[in-house]
Amino acid sequence: METGEQDTALTALQSYNKEMNQCFTFSREEEQDREHLGELVLSFLNRELQPSCQLACLETVRILSRDKHCLDPFISRSAMSTLARYAGIAVAGTATPANSKPVEGQVEGEGGEGEQAEEVSSELVKEASPPSENPDQEVIVEALKSICNILLHNETGQVVAADLQLIKGVAERLKQCHDPTWNHEVRFFDLRLTFLLTALRVDIRAQLAQELHGISLLGNQLDATLGLCWPDTLETARAGLEGVPPEELPPLSREQTEVAMEILKILFNITFDTTRRKVDEEEAAEYRHLGAILRHCLMSHADGEERTEEFHSHTVNLLGILPLPCLDVLLMPKVQQGSIEYMGVNMDAVNMLLEFMEKRLDRGHKLKETLLPSLNLLTESGRIHRETRKFLRSKVLPPLRDVKNRPEVGNALRNKLVRLMTHIDTDVKNCAAEFLFVLCKESVSRFIKYTGYGNAAGLLAARGLLRGGRDSGIYSEDEDSETEEYREAKAHINPITGVVEEDQPNPMEGMTEEQKEYEAMKLVNMFDKLSRTNVIQPMQLGMDGKMREMTPEDLHKLTHNPLFQPEEPADSDNEDEA
Repeated sequence: METGEQDTALTALQSYNKEMNQCFTFSREEEQDREHLGELVLSFLNRELQPSCQLACLETVRILSRDKHCLDPFISRSAMSTLARYAGIAVAGTATPANSKPVEGQVEGEGGEGEQAEEVSSELVKEASPPSENPDQEVIVEALKSICNILLHNETGQVVAADLQLIKGVAERLKQCHDPTWNHEVRFFDLRLTFLLTALRVDIRAQLAQELHGISLLGNQLDATLGLCWPDTLETARAGLEGVPPEELPPLSREQTEVAMEILKILFNITFDTTRRKVDEEEAAEYRHLGAILRHCLMSHADGEERTEEFHSHTVNLLGILPLPCLDVLLMPKVQQGSIEYMGVNMDAVNMLLEFMEKRLDRGHKLKETLLPSLNLLTESGRIHRETRKFLRSKVLPPLRDVKNRPEVGNALRNKLVRLMTHIDTDVKNCAAEFLFVLCKESVSRFIKYTGYGNAAGLLAARGLLRGGRDSGIYSEDEDSETEEYREAKAHINPITGVVEEDQPNPMEGMTEEQKEYEAMKLVNMFDKLSRTNVIQPMQLGMDGKMREMTPEDLHKLTHNPLFQPEEPADSDNEDEA
């Protein structure tokens, strides 16, 4: 390399690349040698090189950039600018004045992976010669991979990538989603770079979403990747396969699925805050359009069950953060032969979500990460769409017939979800309870009927509903149908466990009143002792439906008057509920 001879350098680099191609761990002893090699390779890349030498140099940079301890030669503004030129994502006004002309001209207008930069008014280089008809896409891909490695391992590289406005170059090439010029690898690593930039830099997320119209840009990219057509407003089909039921569509290719999942991950990065703010009409239209594409993703299959589940997982994650009013697109398609119909509405997508959620629930692995996105999505969909809620209730909480087994015992979906209501993870526990509570129209009596008071107590205590009633949700009026089995057993059901239990002997049978009072006082004194030593904190249900601490005086009064209610604070909010 030090001789400066291209042919000599090419031979040496090709030999090195072949030897090190599968190397991902590096010895500390050779760090200085690797850094020196990186500097020499970059100096070569700033010269006019034959294509084979360009490729060899960039392959070497890709290998060297795997070592996070030897990135100094690659994280300078000059070095990052050089790599951006070879990737075809350099932006005018940000590149260093080094010999950049050949490569910029070759691949101008392409997009790549990199961190989104601060807003600038510059555009892609226009002075350079137009792109050749067949730019060397191997060179582009190697440069993109190198930039991805640098961003992944080095914060300084992320800052420089933002400063160089790499996201603008990437976005420019992403606009060419229907252009057959670019092969799968260029498209994929453009998206991988965009994902890294949006994952690592908040400013780039905002720039892509707003200035570069990321929702529309990436929605079009997803549309093109899946090969969609639009037979009706917000209704999708696979081009050339219109009218074919979703279950009969051929699976997506591996390449389609890979690209689609990268797009879904980027969209998640730039939209995950939308549920926390209001969106205007224009934004809502964009999200509804995106929601229709996501519905198609949900109904599509990839090459293999594992890949399909991963694809659906990314789809559910994104659906879960769309503005809630936009979720009606899940119910938009007309009912066709083979569709699941409920109340005249197509429930294919909702049913797919329910099956996906149950599959994750049955697996039982990392429930917080794997189950909650789909469970939350179903909860919110049921809360705002009456048809969805009633369909889900028919599947999850059908009319109650089994009154002999506890609600948490059994293999029905209701039993599995009730078991989660006492899960060790608070988020999992609360999410499962919230889902069932919504299906019960937030009616306390109905909730207790299906889950038992013991399982329901956590959510009811948090909502101040331990005394019963209904929460403030707005739901349509409908009857809670009771089966004959439930009606006959209703008077004998223990509300705490939710089942009919055998009569238990009365432990105080045969005691005199004095003996009963003695045992009561003994119990109070034991509570008082444990309370004073902070082993337990006795609580009592207040008039507001929430638990409150009991003082020793409250305990003493309770022994003399079992119906005693502690006085409420003056500003207490008493709910007058029917």
